[in-house]
This record gives sequence, C-alpha cells and structure tokens, in this order.
Amino acid sequence: MKLSTKSRYAVMAMCDLASSAQGRPISLAEIALRQDISLSYLEQLFARLRRAGLVRSVRGPGGGYLPGKALGDMRIAEIVQAVDIDTPRGNCTPGAPHCCSDKATHCQTHDLWEQLGKQMLWFLNRVTVEDVLAGRVPGASTTKDPKAQAAAD
Repeated sequence: MKLSTKSRYAVMAMCDLASSAQGRPISLAEIALRQDISLSYLEQLFARLRRAGLVRSVRGPGGGYLPGKALGDMRIAEIVQAVDIDTPRGNCTPGAPHCCSDKATHCQTHDLWEQLGKQMLWFLNRVTVEDVLAGRVPGASTTKDPKAQAAAD
C-alpha cells in the first residue's frame, strides 16, 4: 500500500467536511480554502468519494457535500482506497510473477514491502473519521481518550 498526496488530501478534506457539516452541506470551495487544496483537485477527489458512497452531494443554492455515512462507520482505509484505486501500491506487485526487479523472481525485499503495506492497511482500517476528530488515533501521543491511549501503550 502506498499513501499518496491524493490519499492524504482526501483524508484531510473528509475530516474537514465531517467537522464542519453539522447537518448542512459544505461547498468544496470552503474546504479548499481551509485546507489549502486546489478546488479542481478536490472536485476530482470528491467524485471518487461520491462513487464510493463516502459523501453525498446536495444540489442548488446552499448545496455542497455531506458525509455519506456515520462518521464512526467511515474507516480511513475506505477513503484511501476510494481515491487511490488506480495507484500502484508500491514497487512490488503482490501476487505478481515478478516485481520491481523485472526478473522471474521476487526481489529480496519484496516480502518486507508487502507486509508493511498490509500493516498500514490494517492500521487504517482500525481508525474511523470519528476517531480522528475525537483525537483517538491509536498510538498517538496526543490521544485525548485515556482508554484508547492505555490500549495503545
């Protein structure tokens, strides 16, 4: 798994949307301004997020976007996978007959990178948008939830 700028921006924008929406649609222009992300880039990201069911659009005056599901059910991994579906997940392709070395065998570090990608995905599947907004990111030194911090330690 590879975390691209596209993934990072999508997570930032989703967290901004979730914290700002409060039941009213938020325009991409508002998010673009707050997060310093190009509006056209956000439009591309939100098209993918909408197709994945992570956001829903509201048309007309006062329109914009709302989260597509409960924040406690929206996993960070879903956001990353929705926008990075076409992005290679690293130099070595899991399950391919060859990898970055273009030889018939895997490179010496193939298993290392493959397992690291799996660990990243496992971690991102444990964290929801609600967790991020509440400061409950497992392992973070700034975790606001004492139970989550104790479990991480």
